[in-house]
Amino acid sequence: MTFTSPLILLALVPVAALAIAYLVLQRRRTRYAVRFATLPMLDRVAPTRPRWRRHVATGLVLLALGAFATAAAGPQMELRVPYERATVIVAIDVSGSMEAQDVPPDRMTAAKQAAVQFVRELPPTVQVGVVAFSADAELIVPVTDDRALVEDSIDALQPQGGTAIGEAVFASAAEVVRQAAADDAASGSGSPAQADEQTGGQDGEPIPARLVLLSDGFNTAGRSPADSVRAALDAEMPISTIAYGTPGGVIGSGLRTQPVPADDESLRMLAEETGGHFYRAESGAELDQVYEDIGSAIGWRTETTLVTTPLVMLGLALAITATALSLRWFSRLV
Repeated sequence: MTFTSPLILLALVPVAALAIAYLVLQRRRTRYAVRFATLPMLDRVAPTRPRWRRHVATGLVLLALGAFATAAAGPQMELRVPYERATVIVAIDVSGSMEAQDVPPDRMTAAKQAAVQFVRELPPTVQVGVVAFSADAELIVPVTDDRALVEDSIDALQPQGGTAIGEAVFASAAEVVRQAAADDAASGSGSPAQADEQTGGQDGEPIPARLVLLSDGFNTAGRSPADSVRAALDAEMPISTIAYGTPGGVIGSGLRTQPVPADDESLRMLAEETGGHFYRAESGAELDQVYEDIGSAIGWRTETTLVTTPLVMLGLALAITATALSLRWFSRLV
């Protein structure tokens, strides 16, 4: 927590002084009563002393003063809030290596389940597109708000062919650029409020975009991942990459098996060069955790927000409670 006027926090000093003075007076009063009266006499004169209750109202008042003093200093906190709009492209490797069963029941099934759960947990303000890539890359779902369509499309994916990681990035970047152009065209007409809504509501800032790319193999077709970096940078699209599967994963059976490890080096390069993050997942549980980590980072922004009002309301609540308890217990104000 930070403060716009931190010097005003010095107002807490007299509040602390009042608390200390109250404690000193209470100790002095106790010693005075014991010195000039015997305990049996005190029991007869005041058989039902309020004990702890007589301190509650004063304590609440002091807390209320502290809340008011803190509120006057302009406290502010950094809070995570969802973007009014954001774009996420989910790119999933559907090459033949996704049939490997080193991730039960197989890589493809586990990957689809994790991707669907990831989409479900994204903020509702995030639009989602889906790219599937094997020997080539295809935009199977353009950026949309229709989460049911996205989930059904992911569920329908089937493994086939080679691995075109670079083409997946190019296809994703093209969709982000197309969506941005459509938003710019839409913001060119209508009221300023409508234009602001179309552009994400962040004072005209472009709608943030992110590519989440999962692959379990090496690039074997199309343009290379290195060639696709410029397309991602031009689209202002950071890439979070997931190297999926175990190093010992194979496809085939018997004597005709083929190792299918993920290309960590290329995927790590894509993430680092575009400002994203690289992850490795060797099990369904790890993949779920990776998607959860990614989901907690995208679609959100950090916003500095004043929290003066909550503190003022807390101070008022404490003061009202102190007054009510004092009237209830002692028939007088604090």
